[in-house]
Amino acid sequence: MSSISLTQLADKRIVVLGLGLTGMSFVRFLTNNGLSCAVNDSRAQHPAFAEFAVNYPECQLYIGQWHREVIAQADILLVSPGVDITLPEIAENISASAQVWGDVELYARLKDTACVAVTGSNGKSTVVNLLHHIGQKLGVDTQLGGNVGVPVLDTINESPELLILELSSFQLETISSLKPLVASVLNLSDDHLDRHKTMAIYTELKQRIYHGAEFAVFNAEDSATLPTTDINACSFSQSMPISSAPAHSDLEKHFGVISHQGQAYLAKGEQPLIAAAELPIAGLHNAANCLAALAIGEQLGWEMVKMLQAIKSYRGLAHRCQPVASEDGIRWINDSKATNVGATLAALAGLAPSLAADQKLYLIAGGEGKGADFTPLAPVIAQHVAHVFALGKDQQQILALSENSTAVDSIEQAIAHCKKQARAGDVVMLSPACASIDMFANFAERGNAFAAAVANVASKSSEELS
Repeated sequence: MSSISLTQLADKRIVVLGLGLTGMSFVRFLTNNGLSCAVNDSRAQHPAFAEFAVNYPECQLYIGQWHREVIAQADILLVSPGVDITLPEIAENISASAQVWGDVELYARLKDTACVAVTGSNGKSTVVNLLHHIGQKLGVDTQLGGNVGVPVLDTINESPELLILELSSFQLETISSLKPLVASVLNLSDDHLDRHKTMAIYTELKQRIYHGAEFAVFNAEDSATLPTTDINACSFSQSMPISSAPAHSDLEKHFGVISHQGQAYLAKGEQPLIAAAELPIAGLHNAANCLAALAIGEQLGWEMVKMLQAIKSYRGLAHRCQPVASEDGIRWINDSKATNVGATLAALAGLAPSLAADQKLYLIAGGEGKGADFTPLAPVIAQHVAHVFALGKDQQQILALSENSTAVDSIEQAIAHCKKQARAGDVVMLSPACASIDMFANFAERGNAFAAAVANVASKSSEELS
């Protein structure tokens, strides 16, 4: 866990595993600092290979499989988050003396920038972007990194006042030296079990974010987020008080939602802070995201009054419960970033209270489920959703959640069905509970396809779609 210098890397045999966005950042960083490396990618073809051959002819590229001999010879393995280091062809060939680092770990060993670290199954992108927004409004020189923005090694020559890191479970696999001022696990639900296999392994990886942290912020309604290490902490949740909150999370250190003057208010302890209706991002799940950001900001010494003012000007992120404009009176919601069950549950729970008795909610879901258990969605769908339109690789599992469900081949087909059934005031939400990789390059492309289809269909009458 000790720091290192670039000169200490000069005589090391360095191997980069994976040549995606992070892999290319490794190569740029190493070559810009006069260091050589070999690169191994299991894919036989990828657009990055051509760029690599032209710009980095001094580095050897091995493709088509994980090359056991190359891995075995490495003193340092620099691993992209998308690479599963538990695969036998990798794990069984790593030398006992080799170091295995991700880009955040390498950054942390080379530079001691003050940082905040946030993880969780859902909401982490919103929280880190909200923190960045608040920091900028308060005059703090903040910079985003980790699982959001550009790879951290591409920014290593910059010197922000505060680095705000969003960290995935894949990145936490290779982190041991990070020492955040504040670390937070927002929530945990089934995600990436196709890679991590069990919730116990997934939870242990998420808990690593607290190691080395000065202060922790956890979710009082999710016991799996409570630090298992002895660390100063405070909590947040969507309600107040929390009877099940851990004993050391006393009311004075708890951020939640209370009833005040007949309205729901975000609060610290019993002190109201801001009406939920004043938040620029709707839904109880986003109230929790705001509470987490406020709890983290307070530990950084940020002034509460200024933070609350800054929150009012935040406009949220694309593909997160994002309204799509139309002239048909239907509320079309793009929640393509809901790539797991927990995210879709949060979106449904956050949106349902805003519906009048005569308004209906239609759900478009499905894709690559990553080994998740979809059954927690069934009672929520039964209570709140008029009809489900299922697509993608795990379509059959989505269809099994409700008798009121229909199989579709595309988002465009789903929207056409919704247009025929929905009336003005109803809500149609794309919230897949699945990854997009079976049908799209990423969740953003899926969300853009939804928005484009809405624009194409919304202007047509039901008769025109028949």
